[in-house]
Amino acid sequence: MDKMKNRSRLEIISMILETVGDSGAIQAKIMYKVYLSFLQMKEYLSETMRHELIVYDERAQIYRITEKGKRFLELYRQMTESISMTKPIL
Repeated sequence: MDKMKNRSRLEIISMILETVGDSGAIQAKIMYKVYLSFLQMKEYLSETMRHELIVYDERAQIYRITEKGKRFLELYRQMTESISMTKPIL
């Protein structure tokens, strides 16, 4: 998989949520795992927090996924799986 291909906003958000996962993640981990610049990462973190998909845990100083974020990720996975099943075989 080419990690630098054009990705949709939803794909990037899902990658952030996967990176944060159940154990949480710091900014650096998110930035490197999702292949984002610092400015892109800040924008996406702000957006995902605004939509309550992740929260920042001040005490632990990490980002954590919310129940809403987990639901988003599950629906995104179902959608992409469904789309890939409908692609014609070449």
